[in-house]
Amino acid sequence: MEKLAGKEVVVVGAGRSGILSARLLEGEGAGVLLLDDRSREAVERSLGEPVPEGVAFRTGMMSEADVAGKALVVLSPGVPGSKLPLAALAAAGVPVLGELELGFRRFRGKVAAITGTNGKSTVTTLVGGMAARSFARVFVGGNLGTPFVAAAGAPYDWGVVEVSSFQLETVGEFRPAVAALLNLTEDHRDRYADFASYAEAKMAMFRNMGPADAAVVNADDPQVASRSASIRARKVPFSIRRELPEGAFLSGDDMVYRSPAGEERYPRGTMRIRGLQNVENALASICVARAMGVPRADVLAELAEFPGLPHRVEFVRTVRGVSYFNDSKGTNVGAVLAALEGFPEPVVLVAGGKDKGVDFRPLREPLSRKARAVVLLGEARGRMERELAGAAPIVAADTFEGAIRAAADAARPGDVVVFSPACSSYDMFRNFEERGEAFRRAVKELPE
Repeated sequence: MEKLAGKEVVVVGAGRSGILSARLLEGEGAGVLLLDDRSREAVERSLGEPVPEGVAFRTGMMSEADVAGKALVVLSPGVPGSKLPLAALAAAGVPVLGELELGFRRFRGKVAAITGTNGKSTVTTLVGGMAARSFARVFVGGNLGTPFVAAAGAPYDWGVVEVSSFQLETVGEFRPAVAALLNLTEDHRDRYADFASYAEAKMAMFRNMGPADAAVVNADDPQVASRSASIRARKVPFSIRRELPEGAFLSGDDMVYRSPAGEERYPRGTMRIRGLQNVENALASICVARAMGVPRADVLAELAEFPGLPHRVEFVRTVRGVSYFNDSKGTNVGAVLAALEGFPEPVVLVAGGKDKGVDFRPLREPLSRKARAVVLLGEARGRMERELAGAAPIVAADTFEGAIRAAADAARPGDVVVFSPACSSYDMFRNFEERGEAFRRAVKELPE
């Protein structure tokens, strides 16, 4: 990437990735203007740190008047491109990159990238742990935790990076050596006009990959399978439903990995994390790690020790014979479907939150089979109640604590209560972590 010392750049969005991008570019000698819809005080309060001293800050978005003389615009993933003067930038020849692309162009190592509607944080963390057993210098982050740009310049063997559709909207040269697409289900209808636009953003991860690279793909997902033909990288499929001639699949109590070098078995019983969706995550992780060159022994050791991530089908407590699971990260319908299928027991589902405009009706069939009751809350409660009516008994709750009490009242000994909202948290909470902590507290306050 061209040197930016002495040139003027704009960073749009002052979240964690924006601040790190601004700090990197300012350190390279660029003049940096950082923009955000919030005031400087609000930004610094949210970040818990000041805006870097050498970075100019302004409240508001970029206008056409800001285009002249600029060498680069870095767009944070949380800011839609529609907020930029795109026509004026294009006319002036000013490139627009995201933080992911900026980090990639300055990363000194190979990249393994993981995306999908659900499971990507678990797979990223699991693969990162596998890789760290084999390689001395492994960066794990991206959309999960530490932004990729934080790894710029330092030497690494591998970067294991979770990438979102928002980040992939602004890639140019981004080319992972290994990439995984875990699944594709409807999400982010508040950002994308339709499902095809969302899926197209995800597929940008494979755009620059070639036959020397490896693409790990879900052979069971029809949306992934229908798009896999366009991938030029060597494809490594995984499946929980059928045996595969190459790739990873579930066979009885074993997860099997087949490659031209032979067949390897990984006992499912060694895993600490529960649910069929986590078997899928493990199969994908095995494929990614083996494609990276992680030995089988290190893959197996990490599978046996990985405890899972907070707020992802996380066991909280058993009260009066009812087990409670926190899946606050289940912010879309696909995540809820996966959570429901992971439990053979009758389920009381607690769901609802900020309405992202997705269709909740795919939940009807599994709820009719598995649900003792459904407790709904939040902004989306009314629409969810209409779309799920008749699938299972429905209880509407006015407060978060009231929803947990209602779920406890509906459950019977041997049931599970699963908090998997199918919605984002922003109507009641700052993020899914805060929402998950609220669920934990509410469950711990239930009487024995």
